[in-house]
Amino acid sequence: MKFLSAVILAVAAAQQAAAHYRFLSLNGSPEYQYIRVPDNQYSNGPVTSVSSTDIRCNLGAAARTTGTLTTAAGSSVTFAIPNGISHPGPLLVYLARAPGSVNGWDASGNVWFKINQVAPTFSAGAINWPASANFNRSIGISSYSVKIPASLPAAEYLLRIEHIALHSAGSSGGSQHYISCAQLKVTGGGNASPGPLVAFPGAYKATDPGILFNLYYPVPTSYVMPGPSVWQG
Repeated sequence: MKFLSAVILAVAAAQQAAAHYRFLSLNGSPEYQYIRVPDNQYSNGPVTSVSSTDIRCNLGAAARTTGTLTTAAGSSVTFAIPNGISHPGPLLVYLARAPGSVNGWDASGNVWFKINQVAPTFSAGAINWPASANFNRSIGISSYSVKIPASLPAAEYLLRIEHIALHSAGSSGGSQHYISCAQLKVTGGGNASPGPLVAFPGAYKATDPGILFNLYYPVPTSYVMPGPSVWQG
């Protein structure tokens, strides 16, 4: 009986991990060549506390080192999501400019600005999530491309991508944040001043309407995207 219980627990854990996902690489590069390795790289588990420093770059990754991808302002980079996004929720992308080298920089304070997001749509009395799993499909996108703003000043940056899974977000602490931080060296560009600037933690509160959110009933007719407005660079 003890052996059977252990097997059941192991299978349940494997199923739970399989339902998780991660943003694994950039532009077809090897795993984590340009993305900071989190402590949960094998479980693919989410961050659930928006007040933890782990909300910045995933578990234990706030000041990690890795390679830095050189890319031109105005070009696009593509994240690979091998398992696809298997929970409903919004997708958000942020940048933070490092004061010098981005390698090992912890990106604390009001340094983050949003450059992209994928919000839900509403039709026929239903809420739909273009990037992720819906009630009528079991899996979402397996890659995502984001354009680096053409007017962004040349410098080194952290590129933070986040998917917020809302299937358990009807109670406080139930939202699941799947996060990766990539290191970029942006060339070319302009002299714009991106904003508004926010901090992680700090940009979200556990009670924000886009974080504490009942996905099921009554069927939502609106959704407030978490964090600041998108910088139109």
